Amino acid sequence: MQPFTKEVIDIIAAIPEGRVMTYGQVAKLAGSPRGARQVVRVLHTMSRKHQLPWHRVINAKGEIAIKDSEASHEQCLLLENEGLEVLGNKVDLKAYQYHPDKKKA
Repeated sequence: MQPFTKEVIDIIAAIPEGRVMTYGQVAKLAGSPRGARQVVRVLHTMSRKHQLPWHRVINAKGEIAIKDSEASHEQCLLLENEGLEVLGNKVDLKAYQYHPDKKKA
């Protein structure tokens, strides 16, 4: 496994319940500030294997970015079940964005 991939997995696994991070934020913390698309790839291919809380990663606008309506709805429900308010597939980043201690992430 590539070091970036391992970092992405570790960062996503550490997002606490009721909080979200953006794809770009995860990429930057993992050492690749322009690697948001790679974060998407890791989520797509490794969420199930590593039991990642994939639903806690959203885009920089605070939106659920999944195009498939069923998966998008599932992400919305999972976030709401954790206490987040989701309005029109959008989460208030100011209220719910997680900012981990950079020394730990």
